[in-house]
Amino acid sequence: MSEHDPAPTPAEQIETSERAETTELKARVSELEDQRLRALADLDNVRKRAAWEAGKERERVLGEWLPVIDNLDLVLQHADSDPDALVEGVKVVREQALALLDRFGFPRQDDDQAPFDPARHEAVGTVATTEVPPGTVVQVVRPGYGEGERQLRPATVIVAKAD
Repeated sequence: MSEHDPAPTPAEQIETSERAETTELKARVSELEDQRLRALADLDNVRKRAAWEAGKERERVLGEWLPVIDNLDLVLQHADSDPDALVEGVKVVREQALALLDRFGFPRQDDDQAPFDPARHEAVGTVATTEVPPGTVVQVVRPGYGEGERQLRPATVIVAKAD
């Protein structure tokens, strides 16, 4: 300021201050908008990568089942010539399928005589009996697969009740 320039008035000081604040706020908004756009682009990339990885995992899992299908085809090829081979072949392929489910973390749950657990079992009936304590699984109608939080399905069971 030179000695001839008058001092800014309070209104001019406020206007200058507001202009500086507005410029600062516009810069901050622009910075935040840039961050938002980058975050959206990152999220889109994560989605695309997850979809790609899920597709690859699905292919891997399905590829693991191909030997089961191949062995079923072999069993069926020999079904006409040797009925005993058919039964034995189906048993072998069944064990192969069960082992595959177990390898993927979904073992078969044979819960006969286990205490009923609503987190693992779906009761479809009860039977009065004194042979086992009430609340005991007396028959597995359909086995469950998986454990804890990782279940493909719960076991369908019949449970003992008091006589």
